[in-house]
Amino acid sequence: MSTGIIVAIVVVVVVLVAIAVIVRLAIRRRHLRERFGPEYERAVEAGDSRTAAERDLRDREQRHDDLDLKPLPSTARQQYAQEWNSVQEHFVDRPQEAVGEADQLVTRLMKERGYPTEGYEQQVKDLSVEHGRTLEHYRAAHEVNARAGGQQTTTEELRGAMVHYRALFDDLLTNGDRPGQQHA
Repeated sequence: MSTGIIVAIVVVVVVLVAIAVIVRLAIRRRHLRERFGPEYERAVEAGDSRTAAERDLRDREQRHDDLDLKPLPSTARQQYAQEWNSVQEHFVDRPQEAVGEADQLVTRLMKERGYPTEGYEQQVKDLSVEHGRTLEHYRAAHEVNARAGGQQTTTEELRGAMVHYRALFDDLLTNGDRPGQQHA
């Protein structure tokens, strides 16, 4: 074989490898965007680079896969729904305390589903894998709840926190199911 043919073959192989790498990265990126929803963009914006953010998201997926998550039996779902109704009733007379109760109820629900509940930042990361579409609700509710202890919140902010907690609560209560999605 002549040198020209060998060089041409090497160039073709390099181009094919480069195309394969680009396609693989695009597929992986699309998977992360679909899996994490808005959390993907948030992670990219907060990270040092897109690559670092995507690595973090893949690490979250791995940790999530190692968790022993379980769906709730219907009796437990009904009990939690009743408890949520009770918390909402408390809001009328004690809005600040009701927001704290909502936070505790969401945390208990997370724990029963199998999520670790030590530390807010880790909770957010663990929830982001299956509940990325409702995670902003949790962040907003948590922020209001943190300020509520110092009487730095309005009743309207507390009402908003309840709405935000409810979004994640419902997602966790229904095991994160969305139409057309199946869980093993």
